[in-house]
Amino acid sequence: MIKISGVKKIYRMGDVDVAALRGVSLTVDAGDFVAIMGPSGSGKSTLMHILGLLDVPDSGSYQLVGREISKLNEEELASLRGKTIGFVFQQFNLLARTTALDNVRLPLLYTPNGKDPMLAARLLEKVGLGARTFHKPNELSGGQQQRVAIARALVNEPAIILADEPTGNLDSQSEKEIMGILQGLNDAGITVILVTHEEDIARHAKRVIRMRDGMIQSDERIAKTSVKVPAPKPLRIEHTNGHIRPTEVLEHFRQALRALQANKVRTALSMLGILIGVAAVIAMLALGQGAQKSIEQRLASMGSNLLSLRAGSRRSGGVSMEAGSVTRFTLQDAQEIRESIADVRKVSPSISGRAQLVYGNKNWNTQIQGTTPDYAPMRASIPQIGRFFTEEENQKRARVVVLGLTPARELFGEGVNPIGEFMKINRINFQVIGILPEKGATSWRDQDDTAIIPVLTAMRRVLGKNFVDTIDIEAASAESLESVQDNVKSLVISRHRLGESQEESFEIRNMAEIQEALSETSRTMSLLLASIAAISLLVGGIGIMNIMLVSVTERTREIGLRKAVGARRSDILAQFLIEAVVVSAAGGTIGICLGWLITLAMAYFAGWTVMVSVSAVLLAFLFSAGVGIVFGLWPARQASRLNPIEALRYE
Repeated sequence: MIKISGVKKIYRMGDVDVAALRGVSLTVDAGDFVAIMGPSGSGKSTLMHILGLLDVPDSGSYQLVGREISKLNEEELASLRGKTIGFVFQQFNLLARTTALDNVRLPLLYTPNGKDPMLAARLLEKVGLGARTFHKPNELSGGQQQRVAIARALVNEPAIILADEPTGNLDSQSEKEIMGILQGLNDAGITVILVTHEEDIARHAKRVIRMRDGMIQSDERIAKTSVKVPAPKPLRIEHTNGHIRPTEVLEHFRQALRALQANKVRTALSMLGILIGVAAVIAMLALGQGAQKSIEQRLASMGSNLLSLRAGSRRSGGVSMEAGSVTRFTLQDAQEIRESIADVRKVSPSISGRAQLVYGNKNWNTQIQGTTPDYAPMRASIPQIGRFFTEEENQKRARVVVLGLTPARELFGEGVNPIGEFMKINRINFQVIGILPEKGATSWRDQDDTAIIPVLTAMRRVLGKNFVDTIDIEAASAESLESVQDNVKSLVISRHRLGESQEESFEIRNMAEIQEALSETSRTMSLLLASIAAISLLVGGIGIMNIMLVSVTERTREIGLRKAVGARRSDILAQFLIEAVVVSAAGGTIGICLGWLITLAMAYFAGWTVMVSVSAVLLAFLFSAGVGIVFGLWPARQASRLNPIEALRYE
């Protein structure tokens, strides 16, 4: 079964080399029952660890069932440990948070071809704990805990049982029971190797090996093997290339939840950082997207491919003159622009002023705008109810008006159709023919608080102006805007005979540039808000990493135990990584709900425009899960790289 030759093991203790084994050679037959004795520091535990594939010798040969394994890597050793060897420890090494049944099932998690799921329960019956299946370790006596450990060692049907001081922490009655179980296993053909200090325990063995100073002093056979044991099967190593088997994933999740549940306060604090970060991301993205949507609506109301020609002012002796004091535009200017400049699609001259609107016993002061029919399609102002006035009505100076939603509501009330009704504008009767679409309000202006009338009506009947305030020009395409702007400037200078000193007496505003500037500002603000929120997630991720590092330190012995029963590096890595992801994903889910509530509060109490999109929710959730992976990876990697021997000895 086992053959070792000239095995040496040296430990480095600071600047001193300590030889734990000094050329040990030993053979163990299948079905043997061997007791290894010796004082502390004799090397018996180191020999046990090498026999159990928890450690590798510095030199020498170790053959297990005829296969040389001293040069195998950690993954291959883990594969053999899970299938060939069962461990029984002096400290029992049971998982405190799990039942006896789950403790016995633990090695099955790392077995490629899972055993009968009922095997663990049958083994507990076999060791006399059938009635204690669902009890946790703190509900069992020392002897009962050691029986659970023995059942766990047997669950993968190993060929060898290694017991390290299995009765060291037990009373005399429990000691007899445990040794009786080990003798029964040996009688059934299982090879048993135990380490002990006690002569009474060694007498149960068929062979006693005594060690001192890293060497075997004596090897005495007390009794011959009475059971005929079949030749052990050749060893077969499962090469998994570090991949996690699909059947393990759910179990890893279950154990992760159990571990997190055992430390509820710590888990809640870990989630808090992610929760706040995700809620901030949701709220900030909702605020940014709401602002973007609001700006898009405002921009849509401005129209597209527009130039706005306005009368400016010049300075005389350092004093800014009144707007239009040098250049005043007329309807003829608008007509000339329409007819003489290529790539101009529409032209709409406008004037504006304040006026009092009266209907019945209600009145409202609003902005009056006089314009032409082209204004409606250019400024996205085609009425939702009724119609816009025609060019014929403009030429006849018809007394018709298209109302914005605000004066319509203030004068006629909610739910009343004002189309066809007559009202007064500055004591002049006008007929309502249409209601403008809603454009919304900002903190400084209500775009719906307006009334639009024909420009000639405004100039001659209401406002008494002979010139226009603005000429809106729509280019045929965005590409032609710049050329149209240059041509309009040249035309104005030519028509009004302006010198170089007077060229600042008018201005041409490119609405596309304004739109782009506003859009870019909105995008920048959205990114800024999202970045600030992402910092919260980053802080939460650092918190998760700290908590996971603490968890790795506290559970070092558990990691050693899992490796002893067959866990590979990838198994340990997956377990701790899943715990980090579960914390961050759970915190992210709660954070999404909290962020949604915050957006509702911002919309309700502050009146801000907010918009929670599916993409923002997915982004926040995936980012939170990503934070768990990124910040959980290093602690998980640290756990996976722990030496099983050092982990089991950790206090």
